[in-house]
Amino acid sequence: MRNDMITADESMHGARYAAVFDSGTTALKGALVNDSGRIVASASGDLDLIVDDGVREQDPHQWWRVMCEVAQAMLHNAAHDDPDFDTTRIAGIIFSGQMQDVIALDTDLNPVRNAILYSDGRAEIQARALADAYAGGHERFLDVVGNRLEGCLPLPKLMWMRDKEPDTFAQVAHVLISSKDYLIARLTGVCVGDVAACSTAGAMNIHTEQWDEELCTAAGIDVALLPELHKPQDVVGSVTATAAAVTGFAAGTAIYAGIGDAGATTFASGVSRPGQYNINLGTSGWIATVSPEPFVNKPGAANLAFGVANGFVNAVPFLNAGDVHRWATGLFADGDYTRAHELITASEPGANGVLCLPYLVGERFPVMNPTVRGAFVGLSPAASCADMLRAALEGVAFSIRQGMESFDEPPTSISLIGGGAREAAWCQILADMLHHSVEVFANADILPAVALASLVFDRPDLVAAVRESTVYQPEPSAMRAYDTLYPRFVALYPSLAALK
Repeated sequence: MRNDMITADESMHGARYAAVFDSGTTALKGALVNDSGRIVASASGDLDLIVDDGVREQDPHQWWRVMCEVAQAMLHNAAHDDPDFDTTRIAGIIFSGQMQDVIALDTDLNPVRNAILYSDGRAEIQARALADAYAGGHERFLDVVGNRLEGCLPLPKLMWMRDKEPDTFAQVAHVLISSKDYLIARLTGVCVGDVAACSTAGAMNIHTEQWDEELCTAAGIDVALLPELHKPQDVVGSVTATAAAVTGFAAGTAIYAGIGDAGATTFASGVSRPGQYNINLGTSGWIATVSPEPFVNKPGAANLAFGVANGFVNAVPFLNAGDVHRWATGLFADGDYTRAHELITASEPGANGVLCLPYLVGERFPVMNPTVRGAFVGLSPAASCADMLRAALEGVAFSIRQGMESFDEPPTSISLIGGGAREAAWCQILADMLHHSVEVFANADILPAVALASLVFDRPDLVAAVRESTVYQPEPSAMRAYDTLYPRFVALYPSLAALK
């Protein structure tokens, strides 16, 4: 480690700022967070997705170019607002980013091809070959890795690259798993990964948090290609003079390992031990918790080594969430969300007996069936648009309740994030449905940045200090209504699954 590295403890000006970046699929965002948890400057840039007949790729050169532009804009904004701002007051730089990528680099850390993204499942043939070659096959793979062996994992995709692009593969000296780790490599000259993001590689023993040499041997991939593994809070290097010149950061500024995006969201929501649950109501969604062991018996579950706390992040996806809200709002309220809210609140809990199976695009949790489709039942002449709209949101909530019941640990806290959390009536429906208070973060968009900054400042209390939230308490009459209807909802899928 360089002796002149600027760290949170060693900066002559003290721990003043953390530079935080999130390297997503469609955008790269940067925020400068001060040591009281306030975002003092921010900037963002768009990223392009290369899509062609199942191919999902991005150009790592664009990641770096946009990151440099975002960093310069963010630092310019900080200097404009504070004439005394100095980049040496930045205690560290830390990232979150998309996971489960294949980012293949040569000896000079230049990409040898586009990055193959997490959503690209081209390597199913190689996944089957790996299952045959690895002693214990699929079952042992799940036990060791904590995730199912599928063609979207980086290890089978490296096998695909070796088989289909041998000349390109021959140039590979390093492989990274998260987009953020390519940016770290450009800043520092070192190839590292955090244990949360690298849990999605299909090559890491999730229990030991080390690369599994037997698994890599079965795949025919040299384990030496894979990055050095770290906890998210580890300092892994510092900004080189070359990187300083193009980003605006001071040479020697400490770089932290950071964490994959799903781990960052879980960390920011305050989930750190069993019994704490976070529900994300995005276009699709997930339920995330932390447990002492990976979930290997739940449909579609993904498991991460957490790194920032003991245990494992367990995330189970449900495909139907905000998309149902958007579809129902378009159909019953002409796309007007204000009007939709009025309709939802005009209908009583239970939606006048109307039930909705909300599986518009199939489902992965609490059932796994990509071909099942949604349905309304219980229609009568008394059913209104308000009832139909409310039933759609209640259907998602019923599905979440069914999923929550598959967890072993009863909830001690439930938090809610995502675009769907902006609909207050839906938040109340979830509290009533789950028989538990639900905390909704008003400033959820900034919490991941503050959570990452807390690792730089070594301030575990920082997120709690800035979190703003509303708590929805369950209402007894609504709870009774949903308890009456819930057995009917659970019976819907078995009754309708055969209908295509």
